Amino acid sequence: MKVLMINLGPHQKGATNRALAEVAKGLDEYKVEHEILWVGTDPIQGCIDCKACFKNRRCVFDDLVNTAVEKVRASDGLILGSPVHYASAANTLFVDRLFRVVSKEVALKVGSSVVSCRRGGASATFDQLNKYFTISQMLVVSSAYWNSVHGNNASEVEQDHEGLQVMRILGRNMGYVINRLHGRDVEKPLPEQRVWTNFISSER
Repeated sequence: MKVLMINLGPHQKGATNRALAEVAKGLDEYKVEHEILWVGTDPIQGCIDCKACFKNRRCVFDDLVNTAVEKVRASDGLILGSPVHYASAANTLFVDRLFRVVSKEVALKVGSSVVSCRRGGASATFDQLNKYFTISQMLVVSSAYWNSVHGNNASEVEQDHEGLQVMRILGRNMGYVINRLHGRDVEKPLPEQRVWTNFISSER
């Protein structure tokens, strides 16, 4: 059992990676393997609708997308992690090409998205990424809140205790679902006492 987590952000060890690392803790509790694939900072070629992938089962542009294609095929679940750029996801050209190749192969696999932002745009980006799963008949796994963390970098995300809790719960929920899909009789995740993070200081 394995989950592929794709970090679509430009910073390999940034806020999005920190969120995915917290998801991994929940997956570990259910003995689900995981890997974070970083898209990197090289230019991404967009889809040209050549339809070669329908025949070849891989993209005609032989780059990291084809690496991701093989990893998705070998995984039971997929998590897309992205920072918020202008109230939308980063590197959607990468995701477009990825799903162009695998969308007919991922039905009934589990999927979820994780978003990091400084302040706003998280919900819009979360909705945008989830559409890749729902158009492909994937099973979308949820958490105790929308899957977002706040902070400009990984160290600032450490202050978002609620966001990190949401990530852990997501990991447990996904681990539970994957185990059940494999016919394993595992216990449901135990609930954590809810944490509430408010970044507004009460000092006057």
